[in-house]
Amino acid sequence: MRIAIVNDLMMAVEALRRVINAAPGHEVAWIALNGREAVEKCRVDRPDLILMDLIMPVMDGVEATAEIMRSSPCSILVVTATVEGNAAKVFEAMGHGALDAVCTPNFGAGNKISGGDELLKKISTISKFMGKAPVEKIPVAAQAPPSRDTSGLPPLIAIGSSTGGPRVLADILSFLPARPGAAIVIVQHVDSQFAGGLTHWLDSQCNLPVQLALENMPLAKDTVYVAGTNDHLVLGSDRCLHYTPEPRDYPYRPSVDEFFASLARYWPRRDMAVLLTGMGRDGARGLLSLRRSGWHTIAQSEASCIIYGMPRAAAELDAAVEILPPADIAEVMLKFATRGITTEAQRAQR
Repeated sequence: MRIAIVNDLMMAVEALRRVINAAPGHEVAWIALNGREAVEKCRVDRPDLILMDLIMPVMDGVEATAEIMRSSPCSILVVTATVEGNAAKVFEAMGHGALDAVCTPNFGAGNKISGGDELLKKISTISKFMGKAPVEKIPVAAQAPPSRDTSGLPPLIAIGSSTGGPRVLADILSFLPARPGAAIVIVQHVDSQFAGGLTHWLDSQCNLPVQLALENMPLAKDTVYVAGTNDHLVLGSDRCLHYTPEPRDYPYRPSVDEFFASLARYWPRRDMAVLLTGMGRDGARGLLSLRRSGWHTIAQSEASCIIYGMPRAAAELDAAVEILPPADIAEVMLKFATRGITTEAQRAQR
């Protein structure tokens, strides 16, 4: 993989260069000392992956990410000295199309580099995202029997998102009132070290309370829950939220497919599921399972996506009842939560 480095600190550049050159199959494509230089170099020589710093002179990493994704789109991994301290900028960059973030490797005792393994793990995961996923057999989930007791359960809106998702999530949630009448669960592809920051950031962007989804947590209306670990968030037979490490070899963590599939299996209501912008195919099979179970399913429209991967896969499988831009998705969500909508299954029964 040809990897570009964008960082104004020469010690950081050297640490990144050594980590990349020591890993089989990777090489440094070019080095830029600020965001403007990176934009110009990317137009001439587009690498497989850019390691983008956030705080730089001339043009910072957020603006550079936005410009590169407009003019010469490619995979971008934010690499910054302190992810936690730069959480707001990390989510801004992700909103423009950065895939993930990791702390910058640095020189430690004996001139050894610490943090290199974490960087290489991120690069390995991104390389899997970039590969063409094999066509998989689509599971057919059994429809939830109408006789199941739904008393005490709130209407549920399940959302899956990846690249570009944080900004779209904030826009959609900001449209909703403080008491929309539904529980909302979000599975966003983000490392566990950023999940808390994402939760706090989303909470500051909307009227609804946003919190991390915890083990054994029941769902309550008028609350947003965000998947908070590198394990997969699922709904259990007890109708509470749980985490599971399986499947361990799945590159998308937490997996939207796993969460959607668990809803098709255990949630007795026929509610709403949404698949937003993102690289790869995660969530498409799960969305199809929910549609086959009678849920109202929505995929984000191509023109409004930073990366039209996950929604494209859903559209190709005919997994979405509707394909809409974020503003229209928010309107449908509000209508569903406040007044209810007529699902395909309900129309078929008439």
